[in-house]
Amino acid sequence: MSDNELSTNAEVGSTAFVEKDNVEGEHDASSLRAVLINRPRQELYAFWRDFKNLPTFMENVKSVELMESGRSSWMIAGPGGMEVELLSEITEDRPGEYIAWRSMDSSDIDHEGWIEFRDNAFGRGTEVRVFISYDPPAGVVGKLVAKVMQREPRVQARRELRRFKQLMETGEISTSKAPDAAPRASRHF
Repeated sequence: MSDNELSTNAEVGSTAFVEKDNVEGEHDASSLRAVLINRPRQELYAFWRDFKNLPTFMENVKSVELMESGRSSWMIAGPGGMEVELLSEITEDRPGEYIAWRSMDSSDIDHEGWIEFRDNAFGRGTEVRVFISYDPPAGVVGKLVAKVMQREPRVQARRELRRFKQLMETGEISTSKAPDAAPRASRHF
């Protein structure tokens, strides 16, 4: 792939958008994901920046509590039914473009990351990129357990970007789960 090609493939960060100084995290595991969303950049940024919106499309995020000075507490569903509290603080916020964060000292998991919103060069919506770097609890073993149980942030980031795209483009998230229904009567034969 040449350096001039643009890609919004959620599986691959092309060299067109990867700046080495922005994707080398300080932690043991890192992930970069990207997606193209057919909505204005400012609208996507505004929805994401209101962190209380995030549990609507992030399956593992149970709740987000906003604190003072750009800090927040996130309750995350971890492997094996455990809950993990992420305490984060915003380190950079460029309205309509970019949000960066890092963990606070009392967070259960050391982490950092950023999300970036760019107008597509061909006028086809907004390119959204997310970078996450973290230290898995229990090191390599913890990362393996999370991966097997589909709770590894790399897997989750891909799914969450796909759900974010669906929500922002259609107003809903498609799912294969059966809808909640009224209790059914027991069958008697």
